[in-house]
Amino acid sequence: MKLLCVQVLKDLLGDGIDYEKISKLTVDAKFETSDIKATIAVLNFVFSSAAKYGVDGESLSSELQQLGLPKEHAAALCKSYEDKQPALQDRLRDSSLRLNKLESVSWRVDCTLSSSELKEVNEPVVQLKINVRNVDTGAVELTAVSITANKFRVLLTELKQAQALMNALN
Repeated sequence: MKLLCVQVLKDLLGDGIDYEKISKLTVDAKFETSDIKATIAVLNFVFSSAAKYGVDGESLSSELQQLGLPKEHAAALCKSYEDKQPALQDRLRDSSLRLNKLESVSWRVDCTLSSSELKEVNEPVVQLKINVRNVDTGAVELTAVSITANKFRVLLTELKQAQALMNALN
């Protein structure tokens, strides 16, 4: 159980998982592929949930035993968890709430004076181009938007309010 937990914790910490080693560890229990996948999924859930909510090893052991896990298995699982808990919490903290990065914004104002459909328009339209870098892929994604002058004023006002709020928090 301890060696199985070590493999799952390695995977959660970003070091990858050795499926061949897990297959060798579970051969005595006559686990099929689906059993191995289920075991990995359960351990992954238990470790990440316990770390997410800051559960200590003793409480985790007690909860697992109440769910029917034998005491020796719960002890092995919790020992592995306690050894890696700070690193696991750091890793989960680093990988949560990752926001894409604003690369650039460009804009222009188009004002249509008249068209074949209408004699007179005189309504300005703001053409907005926003480039955002995706934190997962590293690719820059373009979003182009056309908005009326009134909507642009509202957007600008709300951005200024958000900036003032961010400055107040810092």
